Amino acid sequence: MSMLWLKAFHIIAVICWFAGIFYLPRLFVYHAMAEDQPSRERFKIMERKLYRGIMNPSMIATLVLGIWMLALNWDYYKTQGWLHAKLALVVLLIGYHHMCLAYLKKFAADANTKSDRFYRIFNEIPVLLLIAIVILVVVRPF
Repeated sequence: MSMLWLKAFHIIAVICWFAGIFYLPRLFVYHAMAEDQPSRERFKIMERKLYRGIMNPSMIATLVLGIWMLALNWDYYKTQGWLHAKLALVVLLIGYHHMCLAYLKKFAADANTKSDRFYRIFNEIPVLLLIAIVILVVVRPF
């Protein structure tokens, strides 16, 4: 498979992953605000399906395709400072992904203690990571 095909599928996977990463905390906002049991149960289903059906497969595809591209050009990439910074941010993004799982489990167990305001702020973290990652990949400042 050529590098351009790998990049295309990697970008598609990243977009799908970020779609889930942006939407799940928004569901948490509404779930934290829900006052009736049928709404809370509906949010639990939506959150679980989003995490398992979109976020996890997209994250795995993103990582597999990214590692594949790195392996094909490792001699070049290992010397690129921008890539090292990007990979550090990707590690933070993976941590965020797993934090989402922890909050999902809290909601599933009806044990959430965070407010809708907390989740509104929590929802902004991946935006900052996305901005930094895109700038590093496109501009390659170092």
